[in-house]
Amino acid sequence: MSTPTIVTFAAGAVAGDGIVTRVENHPDGPVVVVDTTPFHPVDHTWPDQPGDTGTIAVAGDTVQVTEALMAAISDEGEFAVGSDIPVKRGADGWTWLVGHRIEGAAPAALVEGTRVTLSVDGARRVGLSRGHTACHLASLALDRALADLWRKEPGVDALGAPDFEGRANQSSRIHEDGAVDEYRLGKSLRRAGFDTETFAATLTDREARVNDQLAAWVAAGVSSSVETEGPSIVDRRRWHCELPEGEAVILCGGTHVDSLAAFASITVSLDLSDPQLLVMTTVATPAD
Repeated sequence: MSTPTIVTFAAGAVAGDGIVTRVENHPDGPVVVVDTTPFHPVDHTWPDQPGDTGTIAVAGDTVQVTEALMAAISDEGEFAVGSDIPVKRGADGWTWLVGHRIEGAAPAALVEGTRVTLSVDGARRVGLSRGHTACHLASLALDRALADLWRKEPGVDALGAPDFEGRANQSSRIHEDGAVDEYRLGKSLRRAGFDTETFAATLTDREARVNDQLAAWVAAGVSSSVETEGPSIVDRRRWHCELPEGEAVILCGGTHVDSLAAFASITVSLDLSDPQLLVMTTVATPAD
């Protein structure tokens, strides 16, 4: 019976050894599963942070990992990878794995039971970690900047502000040193008590408020970390950040920087070209 993949990326690992547990052919390229990996996979249900890239070395050969992604095997033996997985992550009846999609054919030595060395593209990982931390901070700052626009209680975010992020976010895409988030400003949000007309009329001021808040948080240089409930890919992980207003704790499966001192700045731009859709673009500038 399969066991969940053990992952080490939450502690910042970018290299490690593992034992191959299966190699599966797939139309987009072979997928290699190992028992333990430092690779962070893209989540098939909420694909905000891209999967790591890097290499797998075995018996003198090195293959390129073009993407790490979620994989799963059902109790009946059905193997699925990425968007082909028919259930949400953590669903009963499935064992959860990390798949490593490789470029080209698998070397002859890359077979079940073989020990391999896995190496993540460290520079890309760091850039994605900055992008993910900046994304969370921008969302928290946006919630605070819009707090006075609610006529009803929508629930609260990790810092106790009205949770615009939780109510309106429909997609989040993280990239190296940045992110793009989309928020739906439709009838359901207005019925929930959000004043979309005042928001549109004061968009420039709201953007300035978000950027002022982000500048203050970056200047504080506080710690940022990931807490894990267990070592496997399916165990819950939470992002923690010791902000001056209090500790923010958010369920998150991604990677993060260990301090806001990693940033020279974080800024956002707010685009409301479509009155029904707010697009927030976040840019993180690394510290020297």
